[in-house]
Amino acid sequence: MMDFDPEVLVLFDAYVHGRIDRRGFLDRAQKFATAGITATGLLAALSPNFAAAQQVKPEDARLRAQRVDVPSPAGSGSVKGYLVRPASAAATAKLPAILVIHENRGLNPHIEDIARRLALDGFMAFAPDALTPLGGYPGDEDRARALFAQLDRAKSEEDFIAAGKWLQARADGNGKLGAVGFCWGGGTTHTLATRMPELTAAVPFYGPAPAPAEAAKVKAALLAHFAEKDDGVNSTWPPYEAALKQAGVRHTAYTYPGTLHGFNNDTTPRFADAAAREAWGRTVAFFRQQLA
Repeated sequence: MMDFDPEVLVLFDAYVHGRIDRRGFLDRAQKFATAGITATGLLAALSPNFAAAQQVKPEDARLRAQRVDVPSPAGSGSVKGYLVRPASAAATAKLPAILVIHENRGLNPHIEDIARRLALDGFMAFAPDALTPLGGYPGDEDRARALFAQLDRAKSEEDFIAAGKWLQARADGNGKLGAVGFCWGGGTTHTLATRMPELTAAVPFYGPAPAPAEAAKVKAALLAHFAEKDDGVNSTWPPYEAALKQAGVRHTAYTYPGTLHGFNNDTTPRFADAAAREAWGRTVAFFRQQLA
């Protein structure tokens, strides 16, 4: 993987989150272009490489995966998603269930791979696609990001709550429900913890925290992961954590030195291998403890 100037990574983060558009990124990244790579080439090199980062193949015989539709409570049909569980437990075992909540691009191959990783660790994982009302993840990150800006966020929240309740009520589950989310999904994970008393364990990765007044509603145990260089997200945590403490909510938070927002996403150069391994190990151990 190429080495990138930190300022380029910050620019890319701004582009990913819609704070600048494609033209804005290319114009500002031009000063980092060299004889060997243009600003357009920089953007291509920074963009996700799903195939290279894939850890578990979709056809892995150890898993049983399927596409399912969950009824939407918002009167617009259903929410499409990706359900995975270990094949060896397919017939009889009642497994703990985990809702997997994507970043601001919808249900892309990286999030599907995350769901498969959880299934290999003995969980039943379900990853809904918030872009379902707009045709679903389009297979292209730029188009997905543009579609995401058009979402009805209130409807998406209701859809994810419905998906969580559907997952928790499945006959092949053990009745325990966890949620893990990244970026936009991290913020949504926080929100679900304030709205779903059914939720036993929640793990937001670099997700902005809700208003402190919401903390007293949380019934789930929380494990929050933060990047060190992520001021916008990190600034939301101290007042919320204070409110969690006052409300007696079980919570643990870790900040990973030297990391950028998105450090767990192994499809882009923002990925920090050591920090991601540590955070993911903590996440799996937390779910095993809370959802057994």
